[in-house]
Amino acid sequence: MGYGFGGGFGGGNMQQLMRQAQKMQQDMQRARAELDEREFVSSVGGGMVEIKMLGNKTLKEIKIKPDCVDPDDVEMLEDLIVSAFNDVMAKIDIAEKESIPQIPGMM
Repeated sequence: MGYGFGGGFGGGNMQQLMRQAQKMQQDMQRARAELDEREFVSSVGGGMVEIKMLGNKTLKEIKIKPDCVDPDDVEMLEDLIVSAFNDVMAKIDIAEKESIPQIPGMM
């Protein structure tokens, strides 16, 4: 009763599903490549520390204003760097969720 691959049990539908899955995979790869090259910037402490990262989470640049380099208060500089780093990582995470197509039931 129609359970063969060429028969009435979705042979044409399977090919269509495979094409859709392939297109979705290509869309995801394209979005990932675009995001990987995108630059994200975080500036904290009124511009005292700035971090630039690529979307693939590669650190591109750290700028530190000389005014915030105080040998008697290294902890403040460390806190600013941590804050800028966490902020730029959060921006990348948000961009990933917004720009890369999600497969229902996954991720």
